[in-house]
Amino acid sequence: MSIIYFGSFVVTRQVFYKSRHSFALVNVKPLLPGHVLVCPYRVVPRVKDLSADEIADLFLTVQKVSEVIEDVYNGQSLNIAIQDGPLAGQSVPHVHCHIIPRKLDDLPNVDDVYQLLNSKDADIELSFQQLKSINTVGLSSPDLSDLERTPRTEAEMWAEAEMLQAKMSKSNL
Repeated sequence: MSIIYFGSFVVTRQVFYKSRHSFALVNVKPLLPGHVLVCPYRVVPRVKDLSADEIADLFLTVQKVSEVIEDVYNGQSLNIAIQDGPLAGQSVPHVHCHIIPRKLDDLPNVDDVYQLLNSKDADIELSFQQLKSINTVGLSSPDLSDLERTPRTEAEMWAEAEMLQAKMSKSNL
């Protein structure tokens, strides 16, 4: 198994789908159940840095993953978002597309998802650092009291990735 990176973080076991140029992985701190990410293998910070083949593959992968995520999590719609650069809220300098299944009344206001995407609580780099602290023997757990959602454990993410990998393999896409 080759090592897969999301920015500087090894995410190989969180990956549940692979295409020629892209991969899909479960989220360390999903905004809503089923929130996943799709990324190109090549670590580049901005969409403009991707080749034409990488862009085509990224969006075909988003389309395939979206259909399965919406079905598995009983979504009625999806938010599909790319934060293209730090001023747009990108917390890891690696192009990634958020896929978030939505249901009626899952948030107080339908557009609250955008505030959540841009909050400190959604900072993926911080979440990975916290996860590393939580899962590393000998380190004390960080103070997470100021965060609404704590990072999931590696075991939780691996279990979800295995389940989604099975669903993707059964998909007709």
